[in-house]
Amino acid sequence: MHSLRADIDPKTKRIVVFPLALSGALVLLMMIVGVLMLLSQGKLLVLDTRLFYKIMTLHGTGMIGAAALAVSSIMWYFLSQYVRLKRAVFQLYLILFLVGVAMVLVSIFSFDFAGAWTFLYPLPAISGGMWGKTGAALYLGGMLVIGTAFLIFFLEAARAIIKVYGSLAASLGWPQILGRKDGFGPPPTIVASTMVCIVDIIALITGASVLVMSLINLAMPSFKIDPLLAKNLTYSFGHIFANSTIYMGVIVVYELLPRYTGRPWKSNKIFLIAWNFSTLFTILVYPHHLLMDTVMPKWMLIMGQALSYLNGIPALAVTAVGTLMIIYRSGIKWDVAASFLFLSIFGWVIGVFPAIIDATIVINHVMHNTKWVPGHFHMYMGIGACSMILGFMYYLTKVEGGRVDRKFDFLTLWLFVLTLLGLTGSFLFSGKTSAPRRWAEHLPEWIPADVVAALFGIAVTLTFLLFVVRFLNYSSKIGSKVTNTDDFGTPTDG
Repeated sequence: MHSLRADIDPKTKRIVVFPLALSGALVLLMMIVGVLMLLSQGKLLVLDTRLFYKIMTLHGTGMIGAAALAVSSIMWYFLSQYVRLKRAVFQLYLILFLVGVAMVLVSIFSFDFAGAWTFLYPLPAISGGMWGKTGAALYLGGMLVIGTAFLIFFLEAARAIIKVYGSLAASLGWPQILGRKDGFGPPPTIVASTMVCIVDIIALITGASVLVMSLINLAMPSFKIDPLLAKNLTYSFGHIFANSTIYMGVIVVYELLPRYTGRPWKSNKIFLIAWNFSTLFTILVYPHHLLMDTVMPKWMLIMGQALSYLNGIPALAVTAVGTLMIIYRSGIKWDVAASFLFLSIFGWVIGVFPAIIDATIVINHVMHNTKWVPGHFHMYMGIGACSMILGFMYYLTKVEGGRVDRKFDFLTLWLFVLTLLGLTGSFLFSGKTSAPRRWAEHLPEWIPADVVAALFGIAVTLTFLLFVVRFLNYSSKIGSKVTNTDDFGTPTDG
């Protein structure tokens, strides 16, 4: 019988437990504040308008940050099989992340910052009296510290990859693509990690530049930034960083499905070309967020629309087809972890379609500022990236922590899927009826969909709470030798 265990040292196994537990707790908190917003919009709860925009800022910032923390742990865990990573860098990354999170929380709840995750210039400095410069500086500074933490993480990953493969071009498979080397390219984990390092280093430097300029503007109002440039920098950073989470998370699919099926996942030429195209498209596609800005250069808007159609295809196509091929007639033993991994590809696929629809200029002008966008994004992140994270958590606690799958685990998995489909479906319906996003007050005709979304949101949150508790119950055993289960988590006589 093939083994599910990865060739990873116990210290690396243990070091990812804390960030996974922390990300689980943060995602749970973000779900709770998300439900509060839905209850308020649905008139089921009276929420002060100022508080609404504060927790809206927290929800948007925190959900992406928590997801990125979890999938970066997945990337670190499996990448360590192929390259030598410095554990001290990962520890520094976690410390800076916590410092940045603390600064953001203080800015929101002690100094009333409520400018949304976009922190669009000149809003941080001109709040109409809702918050002061201290709150804005803490938020912008906290985001800068968090961004620095991730930049250190990706620089270390890129350094380690280059040391083994000689260059990022080589680890993206250029020698195989150009015919200079025969055979398969680097392992999928190396290819995906290289892609993420490239796009996120660019994104984080871009984000840092606009954050620094905004901080200078706070201290010196005479220092002006071109608002359109600031918006381009902000959305370039935000789009790339948010989308990269699924490219980090998919590493767990590439690593574990071959272990479950006993079939290797090879980097053939088509696979390598697809990931190279996704690297380029992910960097260039962000103007689809600016299609309503008529002052944007027309060629950029056309590029944003055209590349949006293409961006979701290369890496997703080879991953979806590869998943089906590796599973087909493999005799795979389905457990909760494997089920989550398969589900994640389904979520990635279905989440792309409403995004492509929204990226069409004539539709975007009507739909982009509606709940259609949260609908696509919650589908993409919730059923896609989040299922990758949960699959990894269930894998760790089963193979490394001695947990045994129960019928209850499968029940909660299906509840999670169905309730998330209900939540995202209600968002898409609200978008169809032109219900705006980021509004604390809704018109009467929008409220029924808000109520439905709130009910589904409560169900999703309770289900996710069970996942987090399940992980915490077995997390202390990860990294220690488990003697009472085999590689598939089946109880043994030992």
